[in-house]
Amino acid sequence: MVPCRRRYPLLFQLGRQVDAATPPTRWVPAHVPGAVQLDWARATGLHDYTVGDNVKQWADLDESYWTYRSTIDGVPLMGEGERLYLVFEGIDYAGEIGLDGRQLCAFAGMQTPIACDVTGRLRAGSVVTVHLAPAPKSRPEPRDRTQADATCKPAVSYGWDFHPRLIPLGIWREAYLDVRPAVHFAEPPHVNYELSDDLTVARGAVEVRLNRATVGPGWRIRWTLTAPDGSAALQQELLLENGVTRAALPFSLAKVLLWWPHDQGTPILYASRVELIGPGGTVVDRIEARVGFRRVRLVMAPDQWKHPGPTDFPKSRSYPPVTLEINGRATFAKGSNWVGPDIFPGAVTAERLKAQLTLARGANFNLLRMWGGAAAPQDLFYELCDELGIMVWQEFPLACNRYPDTRDYLVELDRESRSLIVRLRPHAAVVLWCGGNELFNSWSGMTDQSRALRLLNRNCYELDPARPFLASSPVEGVGHGHYVFRDPITGREGWEMFQAARCTAYTEFGCPATPSADTLRRILPGDELWPPRAGTAWETHHAFGAWLPSSHLYLEEIEHYFGPSDSLEQLVERAQLLQSEGLRGMFEEARRQKPVASMALNWCFNEPWPGAANNSLVAWPCEPKPALVAVGEACRPTLASARVRKFSWSPGEVFDPELWLLHDGPDVGPGVEIVAWLESDGARQRLGSWATTELEPNQNQRGPCLEFTLPEWAGPRFTLRLEVAAQPGWNTSYTLIKARGEETKRDVVVPQGATNF
Repeated sequence: MVPCRRRYPLLFQLGRQVDAATPPTRWVPAHVPGAVQLDWARATGLHDYTVGDNVKQWADLDESYWTYRSTIDGVPLMGEGERLYLVFEGIDYAGEIGLDGRQLCAFAGMQTPIACDVTGRLRAGSVVTVHLAPAPKSRPEPRDRTQADATCKPAVSYGWDFHPRLIPLGIWREAYLDVRPAVHFAEPPHVNYELSDDLTVARGAVEVRLNRATVGPGWRIRWTLTAPDGSAALQQELLLENGVTRAALPFSLAKVLLWWPHDQGTPILYASRVELIGPGGTVVDRIEARVGFRRVRLVMAPDQWKHPGPTDFPKSRSYPPVTLEINGRATFAKGSNWVGPDIFPGAVTAERLKAQLTLARGANFNLLRMWGGAAAPQDLFYELCDELGIMVWQEFPLACNRYPDTRDYLVELDRESRSLIVRLRPHAAVVLWCGGNELFNSWSGMTDQSRALRLLNRNCYELDPARPFLASSPVEGVGHGHYVFRDPITGREGWEMFQAARCTAYTEFGCPATPSADTLRRILPGDELWPPRAGTAWETHHAFGAWLPSSHLYLEEIEHYFGPSDSLEQLVERAQLLQSEGLRGMFEEARRQKPVASMALNWCFNEPWPGAANNSLVAWPCEPKPALVAVGEACRPTLASARVRKFSWSPGEVFDPELWLLHDGPDVGPGVEIVAWLESDGARQRLGSWATTELEPNQNQRGPCLEFTLPEWAGPRFTLRLEVAAQPGWNTSYTLIKARGEETKRDVVVPQGATNF
């Protein structure tokens, strides 16, 4: 069978220009997908930007003009009526595309694909060019994220506390020649549906848009839906009216199998094939995809209408709903913030995406927030999330800026957001659209009346009405921060802050740590490696001066608990212990506050380049920190848990952990006995036990508060261990330490966005 479409990849060279009018004098091989900086560095010998201060050598490359060129060796053979398209799935960021010296089109954006009909215009020896302008900047100074406040280019590239100022440019997705039938699908068909009240029937329509109107009778749309076991679920056809470009094939699917996040059920996906059939019965065009049927809503938590503000009408400023209800079931979201696995989106390989998402699934995460400061990743990311049952909170590229109401910006945002919605709406894993990050605050200054947010809400409703939309994160009632184990101003630990908070969700919080000592040796010069200090590559890689002057390494906090470190290995072990136990306690406390709280998403999952210290769980390129294991244990569907007031304890204090059984799954089960043990200096002391009641679906149980006077012990640490004999997979242990002395408070300026607890 002759395929409906045939794709021919293009090979490119790259040239750098001193200005827009002067042609390049040197051409180097280009990797597509990729970035101009990576190609130029390979050809010119720029040093590895991940090592030492080398990133500073790359700083001015985004100020240049660049040209890609591809010489066509031969024109693909084409059948009668076929058309030839020049396709770019994504170019970063603005410029124009040319053919043999003539402009085909201008472009601006990352998410909007480009398809130019070059039928009859292409010949052997033709030259395709892509001219790129310098990275968009609204003003020359300051050289920070505010330069991205009038563009849809992700602001993180302009410099962040975990990302150097390095602004990628280039062809970041596939580029190719595409032979298509004369009449074809202009975009992927959209399976638009709603589930019946009892969730057993999916009713809707397959919506198609053609590139041009059909001519003559006999054109049909055929939809074939195949169940996961390979059986035929549906096959329906729709006869098209003459001259149409849009059509909707209605359907009703009974006994529908539902897609669930992995901890609530099975992420079931159907195979979908939509065919355009010509008058002679020939399949003219075909699009294959996968479909997951589920219903998602954002709902209010129990008693949420009562808080905050007045108890009477009106309640327009109540806490907004943030509880994800999947298929009628309130679901506690456990996960992290995805900030991108590389500075250069075009350099992210399928292998790295698969590896990182496998780590997220292994950590029992059921949701990843696609942070608005970074770029939306490749299609494979969303396909894997569909398969793995990991929900996706998708933000548009707005973060920490005041984005304008100007016509030029809104036109660009409209085009980019529509492209992103159309690209991602087929994915069952995408459960929430969000305008962007930290927009409702004093440093961004946006409100729900900002035209950019009104536009995004409109586009989501028009193109994908069944998915919820939030204007920004956080919103009123949502916890945002803190990002340290121990607050440097108040001395309060993250555990204490969480236990005192009563938020509807916790969408950013963290504890920093270093990567492994081996990674530090790779990225830091040997003469700067020890001891860590500001003004060296430690600072370039965000261990100092990234947020507060001492962040993200926080040597003073490490020394507060452990004293001075004697070696790099000892410092790494201590920092990673604080991150592990800090995040374990925060995740478990957020879960204890269910159903009022409905989310726990730490900041952050990955990092785009190797930081010497930051809040990530996975170091660049794909090195899990020990905290990922601790967080994965805290996110198990069911576990024995203890609310512990603090991390450091002194002999003679009354140690008083409160026992809990945390359960987020749909299962029922018998009661169990939880036994608490205290271990130190090789000895084991039984603290007490608790017999739980029967396990109810999605219900926690609160147990007794044990009290035990701590004896004198020799070692610097001790362990609280909870054991469930009948369910050893629910066992949990906590590493705690012996207090060294009184803490000291310091006057430190709290940065913007630190916390809203």
